[in-house]
Amino acid sequence: MKVSRKHLIAVILICSLLAVIVAIAVAVPLSLRDSGGPAALTTLTPEALVDKVLQTYPVVDGHNDLAWQYRARVRNDVENVTFNLNVNLSQVFHNLHTDIPRLRKGGVGAQFWACYVYCSSQYKDSVRFSLDQLDTIKRFVSKYPDAFTFVTTAKGIEDAVKANRIASLVGLEGGHSIDNSLATLRMFYDLGVRYMTLTHNCNTPWADNWKCDYSPSSSDYSCEPKVWNGLSPWGEKLITEMNRMGMLVDLSHVSKATMEDALKVSTAPVIFSHTSSYTRCNHYRNVQDDVLAKVKTNGGIVMVGFYDIYINCPPNNQSEATLSQVAEHIDHIKNVSGIDYVGLGGDYDGGDTLPKGLEDVSTYPDLLVYLVKQFNWTEEMLQKLTMGNLLRVFKKAEEVARNMQSTRPNGDEIPADYLAGTNSSCRPDF
Repeated sequence: MKVSRKHLIAVILICSLLAVIVAIAVAVPLSLRDSGGPAALTTLTPEALVDKVLQTYPVVDGHNDLAWQYRARVRNDVENVTFNLNVNLSQVFHNLHTDIPRLRKGGVGAQFWACYVYCSSQYKDSVRFSLDQLDTIKRFVSKYPDAFTFVTTAKGIEDAVKANRIASLVGLEGGHSIDNSLATLRMFYDLGVRYMTLTHNCNTPWADNWKCDYSPSSSDYSCEPKVWNGLSPWGEKLITEMNRMGMLVDLSHVSKATMEDALKVSTAPVIFSHTSSYTRCNHYRNVQDDVLAKVKTNGGIVMVGFYDIYINCPPNNQSEATLSQVAEHIDHIKNVSGIDYVGLGGDYDGGDTLPKGLEDVSTYPDLLVYLVKQFNWTEEMLQKLTMGNLLRVFKKAEEVARNMQSTRPNGDEIPADYLAGTNSSCRPDF
């Protein structure tokens, strides 16, 4: 059969057009996949998405009490052969939550190690006690240089992550550790402390703790008499001095009035290093929704803790605390404050009991996967939760400190009447 020239040209054009369509159909999805575009996200399972996030945005956790476990279990003997962080210690020590293999499995890229001492050391040996714990942190960090690196800046965190090291920072858990001295506060900063929790479970002479939010007749908790109903004038000076240095103000453990006063005074973003949602669990260690709104205005962050008594209580109590409840706390804070103001602060090795599914530091990926599956969290949202939000807060606090460097350090001593009635037998009379 003779084919006309016109028909031949038509066939060639149709074939060429089909070839172009096929090429586009193949090339575009491949291009999107390689560039991490929208098509890539739709092809990733929740587990694969979480794994992808943790490769570049590992968890920056706000609070871990491993240093206290060293003291309680081996009297701070970092060289004790049974306390080898290079192995999984879950079979060596009952209810120990932290070691290097489990930190790696959990995708932890930076950890604030808590420098904690008993409230009973207040007015006695709290400074020496706290220095012992800080020394313990520095010793176990330096013992494992292939895993940990001690850092004191936001850039230090970023550099450690690039080097595949777990950035190790220090938070001083309780204002009683500075013995009412701004000079001592400054020395702790010089030694590497980068946040201070204003109180633990006790008042200081300049700030009230969370127990004061309960009724004086409460059978559950008792509080020393309120003196200031929040922060004292000297406590406000302390906040300003922390801003000047670049030390993060941590509002975990404080009363609601203290939270509100600190948020009024601080010109730098504050943190809650290990605190959950009061709406989800009506416990005064948690943060209430009206305060969450103020945290957003301040630019701070609430790093959600996992200790089960602050996770599982009315109006949402169950027979046991679960991973899903922690996810609900996180998602609630995100919904009230916004995605830019929530983070993670597990409180591992501090809380005695933990939710089912979050038994140790290896379980962060499981929590993130649940947020994707149950609440449709996206890659960008996960990046902010794990690392991005804390870095933003830290960098802003550093910026505030740089802008205050023309301000001289505050040398004001705490007024003598603040200490009336306290134990003075161990204190020198200058």
